[in-house]
Amino acid sequence: MSAPRIEMTTPSTVPATRQAQLRITEIFHSIQGESNTVGQPTVFVRLTGCPLRCRYCDTAYAFTGGTTRSVDEVLGEVAAFGTRHVCVTGGEPLAQPACRGLLAALAGQGYAVQLETSGALDIGGVDPRVAVIMDLKAPASGEVSRNRWENLTLLKPVDQLKIVVSDRGDYDWARAQIAEHDLAARCQVLLSPAWGTLEARQLAEWILADRLPVCFQVQLHKYLWGDARGR
Repeated sequence: MSAPRIEMTTPSTVPATRQAQLRITEIFHSIQGESNTVGQPTVFVRLTGCPLRCRYCDTAYAFTGGTTRSVDEVLGEVAAFGTRHVCVTGGEPLAQPACRGLLAALAGQGYAVQLETSGALDIGGVDPRVAVIMDLKAPASGEVSRNRWENLTLLKPVDQLKIVVSDRGDYDWARAQIAEHDLAARCQVLLSPAWGTLEARQLAEWILADRLPVCFQVQLHKYLWGDARGR
């Protein structure tokens, strides 16, 4: 499938949001390894910077560095891959003010857009055409205090809530949050084992034993390539 057509404009007619600047770590084409579009060829736009320091973080290389591009330049790079699905990730993409403009611009071009976010920053104002994949940080992440609980009321049925589980304590905590906040009624809930910390089969067995209304997932890209960078 060819990518949606990018409308060409002269610099004087490019909207202000298209001229906004972003710090980008990488833009690459890969297989989506998580979420309800797992397996789909996807263009990933990884923004630089994150205010969190989760213990299991696999993208610490995105905390600093990167290069500056305008929203319009990012749109051009994404179009070159000819892929319908686009995932804006990080780092923490919402830490950059221009991220919302990028999301709206991508959705406006007809892409199926996902936003991966930590759940620590306000998801209000994200274009409603964008599917939000929001983390809820469990205790072993070291960042449970950063959860922005107000975000739960902003989740749409097409969004997804992801909880990374590192041990039995995290699992019991996740189970309690799912019940207390009726999370499965808000959107799809994803439970994922922390890579290299919790055996995937163990988490699957806990879910089955409790009849938990969630979707179990592993990071497919880790099984294919072993590392998150550029994949």
